Amino acid sequence: MSTLLEPEIYRILTPYLNPVPQQAVASLTDYLDLLVRWNGRTNLTAIRSPEEIVRRHFGESLFAGTHLGEPLPETLLDLGSGAGFPGLPIAILHPQIKVMLAESQNKKASFLREVVRTLSLGNVEVWAGRAEALPADRVFHTVTLRAVDNMKAALEAAIPRAETQIVLLTTEIPGFPAEFTVEPAIPLPGSESGIVLRAVRG
Repeated sequence: MSTLLEPEIYRILTPYLNPVPQQAVASLTDYLDLLVRWNGRTNLTAIRSPEEIVRRHFGESLFAGTHLGEPLPETLLDLGSGAGFPGLPIAILHPQIKVMLAESQNKKASFLREVVRTLSLGNVEVWAGRAEALPADRVFHTVTLRAVDNMKAALEAAIPRAETQIVLLTTEIPGFPAEFTVEPAIPLPGSESGIVLRAVRG
């Protein structure tokens, strides 16, 4: 039994992405079912309401996925992916982007692998470890960050991996090195303080 039916998910997501591709809604429905089921025994997210998961996690991630710049990046690293945000919804929305989800907590990394397997996401790879432990030559066009506890430390890990840009889902505008140009913040729909922030190298 689905946690939420596809038409309800479509309705909730419309303020963030309009129109929502039907194939993306189908994949997100399966993703939601897995997340709610796993969340019952593993603390993947503090948000328990399926509607709020769709709004806060799926919607905000998809919104960020519409602000990655043009042309779309070929590669993307989601640093500290947690339960997959924003990397997995972006990978579902843009299957042409090769996405790596870096998550150091084993339970969360196991969940990410299960989502990738269940949804047959051929464009997604899971790195079960800290991003700093990636091989030195692994760099990505775009690095995404969301809801990190220590923004300064997260940026220190992200900067060496970001070939072109860093995209943040945040409530604050952190300091960036001089080689980055920070673009104007884009307010998240339905949020009082949430923003999407792009910092472009060069």
